[in-house]
Amino acid sequence: MERQKLPNATTSLVLGICSIITCCCYGIIGLPLGIGAFITGQKAIKLNNQNPDTYEGVNNANIGKILGIVGIIFNLVVIAVIIYALYLVGWDALSNPELMQERMNELQNR
Repeated sequence: MERQKLPNATTSLVLGICSIITCCCYGIIGLPLGIGAFITGQKAIKLNNQNPDTYEGVNNANIGKILGIVGIIFNLVVIAVIIYALYLVGWDALSNPELMQERMNELQNR
């Protein structure tokens, strides 16, 4: 009997790669992609463990799951850095250029 490709293994891999690539997009795009990569990779691995002789491509699911975890971590770090920067500058300074310049100068003089 010919082995079938493992469903969602390639999807998990692609989502994991996209999650890492898009972590520089403020963490908003990459975080759901990383979560999706982790979930689809986990489901594919679980399906392969139930019928190991039926499917091939479990390596793609494993790599996709790992890349999903790495993408989640990267995106959470980016979100934390953005929140910290907003904390330093202040939310009100985002809409007022003079106040933003004043606060940036204060931060540089520390």
